[in-house]
Amino acid sequence: MSAQLALLKAGPGVTIQDRGRFGFLRYGVTQSGPMDFALHALANLAVGNIRDAAALEISTSGAEFEAQGGALDLAFVGPGFDVQLDGRTLPDAVTLRLEPGARLVVRAGTYGSWGYLALAGRLDLSKILGSLSTHTRSSLGGFQGRALQAGDVLNVVETRVRDAATARVVAPWLEPSEAPIRVMLGPQDDYFAPDQIEAFLTRNWRVSGRSDRMAYGLEGEPLTHARGHDIVSDGVAHGAIQVPGSGLPFVLMADRQPTGGYPKIATVIGADLGRMAQIRPGAVVRFQAVDFEEALSARRVSARHLDAPVVTEPLIRTEFSSEFLLSENLISGVV
Repeated sequence: MSAQLALLKAGPGVTIQDRGRFGFLRYGVTQSGPMDFALHALANLAVGNIRDAAALEISTSGAEFEAQGGALDLAFVGPGFDVQLDGRTLPDAVTLRLEPGARLVVRAGTYGSWGYLALAGRLDLSKILGSLSTHTRSSLGGFQGRALQAGDVLNVVETRVRDAATARVVAPWLEPSEAPIRVMLGPQDDYFAPDQIEAFLTRNWRVSGRSDRMAYGLEGEPLTHARGHDIVSDGVAHGAIQVPGSGLPFVLMADRQPTGGYPKIATVIGADLGRMAQIRPGAVVRFQAVDFEEALSARRVSARHLDAPVVTEPLIRTEFSSEFLLSENLISGVV
């Protein structure tokens, strides 16, 4: 079976992302992939996909969708987002059926920067270097190598019919946390005096409005270098925190460059990459140093969340608009 997902509206930052493009950093090809891999995986698992399948990543700019040529079973996961199906407000983690003619609207809500829309089926697109992940700066992957826009129509093949009832995805670990973002110091923390490392860990940093999928800039009182701000360029990891000559750190994200020539004072641990990605520009972030064992333990906890079966609970309608009541056959035998 097949159907189409049509984009009626799409702000900047709506792209197709799967697990990412691995094994090509040595050739200068960026990994890409989801900004929040845990939410991306959960959305896929909620519709019966493998966790690394391609899904739509939606930024705070929002998007609107409709199905064409047949119904589509979907899952959206985006804590803090405003989700509506034909004007009915849905949970920010939900499975649903999008019937032809119905409209699904996803907008920025109270918090969160990235949400994920997964389809019970497969996007009929060609992989580039083994991945559908979109890297817009190099026009790789996704839909024509670019961000999605209004008027685009995605073909979905091998569609699967699931439980038609709209259901909440129950995942308590999705709740927002104000805990500091955990980091491991290094690999070039020796380029900073102890008082500057302490300053990095104790100061409040504000996420810059110039942040994007490549890097999140941080604003605050600049750090100073003890050994200069240039190093021989080396490979950079997702979550590496570079400090250029300005003294203002920036956190490298999913579309980061393969190498960098600024010292990296610390690196966000894998378990907190998603939390870092969800911080909006203008919000304050603090960092906490942990050791390798603590980082590994946190990663195991994250893995257990995704290894557990996805739990859903049916939604009970509490709003009965006149449009809804008129659309229903409320008296037996009357049409």
